[in-house]
Amino acid sequence: MIRLFAALPVPEDVIDRLEPLQTGLNGANWREREHFHITLAFFGDVTVPDAEELDQAIGDIEAPQLDLEIEGVGWFGRKEPGLVYATVKRTEPLEALAKACRKAAAKIGLSPDAKPFRPHITLAYLNNARLEDVRAWSERWQVLRAGPWTADRFHLFESALRSGKKSVYVPVADYPLA
Repeated sequence: MIRLFAALPVPEDVIDRLEPLQTGLNGANWREREHFHITLAFFGDVTVPDAEELDQAIGDIEAPQLDLEIEGVGWFGRKEPGLVYATVKRTEPLEALAKACRKAAAKIGLSPDAKPFRPHITLAYLNNARLEDVRAWSERWQVLRAGPWTADRFHLFESALRSGKKSVYVPVADYPLA
């Protein structure tokens, strides 16, 4: 079994704008820059044959290049925050690409994550962070703006556990956007 997700990469200059946010929040396990991405669809653990079918199905997606930008920050878990993120501006083409990735998975019998699509870049996972601290951090960084940039491709990533139970994201397929 391999753990897979489809995601857009984040350019280095945008990552450079995000890294200064990674401070001042107790309980934050800040993500390393190579983990920054915009998840389109999470597929979970799949067999190798299913992964090959998924690659083919996603490869059939026709979508335009996307103009993306960051506008502020947020967190998941309103009462017990679980992570903080940079908010990616919603656009119709971005929503359509995420939907197409989920449809491709369903077409071959996989059940992608059913959570609603909320475009974001995870900055930190939280462990016992106080809601008041997360609110204060969020208020400080709401002014963040980065981009725009154009995404000309997306990837199928494998999330693999390495030594020390640390995840490494490895792009296993690349899909150009028209």
